[in-house]
Amino acid sequence: MVMNSDVPLLDYRGVTVHRGEKAALDNVSLSIAVGEHVAILGPNGSGKSTLIKTITRECYPIRDGGSSLRIMGKDVWNVFELRSMLGIVSNDLMQTCTRDYSGYEIVLSGFFSSIGIWPHHRVTPEMEERVRDIMEWLEIGHLAERDTGEMSSGEARRILIARALVHEPKALLLDEPANSLDLRAAHELREMLRRIARVGTSILLVTHHLPDIIPEIERVILMNEGRVHRDGRKAEIITPVLLGEVFRTEVRLLERDGYFLMW
Repeated sequence: MVMNSDVPLLDYRGVTVHRGEKAALDNVSLSIAVGEHVAILGPNGSGKSTLIKTITRECYPIRDGGSSLRIMGKDVWNVFELRSMLGIVSNDLMQTCTRDYSGYEIVLSGFFSSIGIWPHHRVTPEMEERVRDIMEWLEIGHLAERDTGEMSSGEARRILIARALVHEPKALLLDEPANSLDLRAAHELREMLRRIARVGTSILLVTHHLPDIIPEIERVILMNEGRVHRDGRKAEIITPVLLGEVFRTEVRLLERDGYFLMW
């Protein structure tokens, strides 16, 4: 599919999503360009994950005359075609992928939006070569033959990133990617994301954890109670005052080597 660089990757206009009786997203409007690296930051329950689920078509907004949700210029997508354009890494997927499949099989299954390879899948030599190339580029070739059920959380997360990238998507969407990772695994994950960002794949990172925001991310969308609280350049958004407003606590900040810490 040929992309027009002038068409936004994501374009939300007045989007509202109800989950039960509550509006998980409340009249959200935002636009993200192709190639842009963005963090969506906010406390638990702020609507961040619901925003991702509207992109992956797991949640659908209320339709009215004034709202629209377009992904790469289209408001109607075949879900399987969409998944080949957007690489997804989520905690739900993490739980699903922890089965008796090798790292190689999980990465290869990204071509089919499946978990593992099934008899009806037609695997081509080009697919196999792409899997080997992406695993080597991400420095996880040594995990190819290991069952994902035997991997650490950090290793499994990197396998999921390779799976998300195997079809060369326009954007990589990550929902709380550092959950359950220890310090070393979190550091390795962030270095991997920096490498991906530098080659031009859009990074859309959803997190409540400030150190997840890699230096290459220049825009932060701060969410609270289902709404966009603030949206702008990282230096303008990551401040003690704004973070204190949404996290409802006194905040102190430290910046070092392009990363922020909050306590």
